[in-house]
Amino acid sequence: MQAPGGFQYRSDFITAAEEAEVLEAIEQISFATFEMRGVVARRRVAFYGQAYDANREPLGPIPGFLLPLRERLAAWVQVKPDAFAMSLINEYPPGAPIGWHRDAPQYAVVTGVSLLSPCRMRFRPYIRPGTAVPTGAPRRVATHEIRLEPRSAYLMSGESRAAFEHHIPAVPRLRYSITFRTLRP
Repeated sequence: MQAPGGFQYRSDFITAAEEAEVLEAIEQISFATFEMRGVVARRRVAFYGQAYDANREPLGPIPGFLLPLRERLAAWVQVKPDAFAMSLINEYPPGAPIGWHRDAPQYAVVTGVSLLSPCRMRFRPYIRPGTAVPTGAPRRVATHEIRLEPRSAYLMSGESRAAFEHHIPAVPRLRYSITFRTLRP
């Protein structure tokens, strides 16, 4: 399957040495559990920069070890580095997924870098909560799937950001994802 419009992918965005350096810094992070709609997720998170929502306090400003990665992503997607108002590090232990979702509406551009192990990112058309689904309508299924390799980067903008939701099926091995988001104007 191909990616939806507005999605871009770059393999080998960082080198193995750069990945090792970032992973060494990540080992020092105090991750928190993540709760969404009353359910504690199997992944753990560390938020930096602007608060994700009123219930999640960031750990502080985006740490220095993430700034070179932020600069490289900013150059790739052609925004100023400080346009990325927040960063999120997700830790996915073996067997941890992330359910179907669309990133919070206050963010515009979403970029990410995958570390340590590959995963699949699946997309399906987004249906606004509260929208009536006709009785007997077929179950919604993924319409697009991308394999995210270690050290790769992705960009979600345009259609992939607004018209689709995405999820990561359970990962077989430990994986980290670092995302950076810009605010909507």
